[in-house]
Amino acid sequence: MLQPMPVSREIEEYLLGQLESAGKVTSRRMFGGVGVYIDGAFCAIIASGSGQLYLKVDDSNRADYERESMKPFRTPRGSIDYYTVPEHVIEDAELLREWASKSRAIAARAKPAAKRGKRKR
Repeated sequence: MLQPMPVSREIEEYLLGQLESAGKVTSRRMFGGVGVYIDGAFCAIIASGSGQLYLKVDDSNRADYERESMKPFRTPRGSIDYYTVPEHVIEDAELLREWASKSRAIAARAKPAAKRGKRKR
């Protein structure tokens, strides 16, 4: 099975630069893609292969993506609550700041997966 190409440094730097207006942006390479944190909240993915930007969604902002006919991020196990960001949003710094800020707030409200899975002894 062919593995997708890792995200190029150029695409990563461009997208991280575009997201900077939403807060302090940090990233971590993982599985050929890039996990993006804004103000410490994991709220975006740059997909391996395509270099496509996905932002975290829930019921408060999903309609924004569906109105644009954007699709969820898919893994071999199914889709997760991250949707493709339209190109015109990525290119508009103010609009991207609004969309990314909503995703940051959603991620900040969510419990980290590690804490959810812990059992009391």
